[in-house]
Amino acid sequence: MTLESRLDQFSRTWRGPLFAALVALVAGLPGVFAVPPLDRDESRFAQATAQMLETEDFVSINYQDQPRDKKPVGIHWLQAASVAALSDAADRDIWPYRVPSLLGAMLAAAACAWGATAFFGSRAGLLAGAMMGASFLLSTEAGIAKTDAVLAGTTTLALAAMGRIYFSHRGGPPVTWRTRLLFWLGIGLAALVKGPVGPLVALMAGLALWATDRKIDWARSMSWRWGLLLVLAIVGPWAWAITVASDGAFWGAAIGGDLAPKLVGGHERHGGLPGYHLFLSPMLTFPGSLLLPAGLILGWKARAEPGVRFALCWLIPTWLMFELLPTKLAHYSLPALGGLFWLMAAALREPLGKVSRIAGAAVLGFASLVFAAICVAGLAEYGDSRDLTWGAITIVLFVATALVGGVLIFRKAAGTALVAAGVLGVLAHAAFFGQLAPRLEPLWLSQRLALAMESNGLAPRAGVVPGPVEVAGYAEPSLVFALGTDTGLGGPQEAAEAIAEGRTAVVEKHEQPAFLAALKAAGLSPHPAGTISGVDYSNGDDMTLTLYRGEPQPTPVQAVQP
Repeated sequence: MTLESRLDQFSRTWRGPLFAALVALVAGLPGVFAVPPLDRDESRFAQATAQMLETEDFVSINYQDQPRDKKPVGIHWLQAASVAALSDAADRDIWPYRVPSLLGAMLAAAACAWGATAFFGSRAGLLAGAMMGASFLLSTEAGIAKTDAVLAGTTTLALAAMGRIYFSHRGGPPVTWRTRLLFWLGIGLAALVKGPVGPLVALMAGLALWATDRKIDWARSMSWRWGLLLVLAIVGPWAWAITVASDGAFWGAAIGGDLAPKLVGGHERHGGLPGYHLFLSPMLTFPGSLLLPAGLILGWKARAEPGVRFALCWLIPTWLMFELLPTKLAHYSLPALGGLFWLMAAALREPLGKVSRIAGAAVLGFASLVFAAICVAGLAEYGDSRDLTWGAITIVLFVATALVGGVLIFRKAAGTALVAAGVLGVLAHAAFFGQLAPRLEPLWLSQRLALAMESNGLAPRAGVVPGPVEVAGYAEPSLVFALGTDTGLGGPQEAAEAIAEGRTAVVEKHEQPAFLAALKAAGLSPHPAGTISGVDYSNGDDMTLTLYRGEPQPTPVQAVQP
């Protein structure tokens, strides 16, 4: 029995989407547990969720004492539910906050498979979903506690349902109210997680289909009345509550302070030229990038087919929007990638031509070499002799992905090449995030600092010393998440006051002269308890952080009872 026939048998009914979800689970799981909390967005999201659990205020979003008016509340509710079910906010473990992202990635892979199956058959559906689940971008986002993997899941679900509705008017099987329900659920949840992005992807796809088909008859069967009411029921209660709680300030800050700057310039130094996402696409779709040229060629040749046309109308407008947007981050293209994976999987319906095979091997080789080079650079800059074994394993896996996949596709075994490259690529990703990256200790200043406090008896959570900890010269959110909401982020004077009160202080080397002067002026002597050196990768600055013990406090005298 050939590989193709085995895949046909295995992928029937719901087994294809379930297998795709399993691939996303396996690919994303190592990063969920192994990688320390990341700066800056992940730790800000996690800290805001922790504060929701601490205060039981599930409407307002705050980071310490400041409103965090950037994104809607959906991801925080999901994270809060995960932490409440699996852990506790006081534990400060990051993995429960990442579980919603992992589930979002699984939903994206399953929905990708489900939508592609309607147009291209169960085997192509399984391959499309598996490629999306194994892709470097989605499996990386699956291990980061922020909005993007969940947005990918909800948006891909909505577009897959929309595609099935469209196909039912172009010769495909009829759809039921359940498909329409999934579309509107996807739209509503996407809006609750990241505002207009998900609905905008669906809107642009619909407009592109209207422009290419010259008709939009299928849209009349979308159940607009109850569908829009469902979206309003999902988003409306919180939108009203946050409007009242903030006197409307949330919307001004979210739109004027977060969304608008991204439309007019490189917000928060995240700029890039048009072509940014195109250049990154071989790495972001790795290891499925083996079929990237074949998918693009199919998109041009078979653009009149309903499935190919829908995939193009999903992919191109969203991709162009993010290419033209001045602010650029690699994960921005994630809501559009489902359509690209549809094209890549559909390309395997027929034997690949020579150009597709050679170009596919070259694209996969380029992506593999980029990842191998990142591993070498990481080892050289931040590793030591103890990291060489896992560094070598990771590099070999990336290179083997290119060699095995490239040789097999060149020998006209494209299906086998995809499966082999997929297995090796997932292993390479797991080795990178599960073993190599966590071992590059200079990158994880906050984690090492928190561990040093615990080992020296300086962590307020242990109940030995009073809190909160005062930090001068280092204010990354990962440290706030590790040490607690009330962590002080003042200057040298505040650190000296903490010492006088018996609290622990952390002082960065550039703030140390002023800190020591403040201690001397107060008649205090410094009591260093350890030094942590590394790099703040958010800004590239080298950091040396010194722990200081607080002054011993007089023991209260207890009154003797007569």
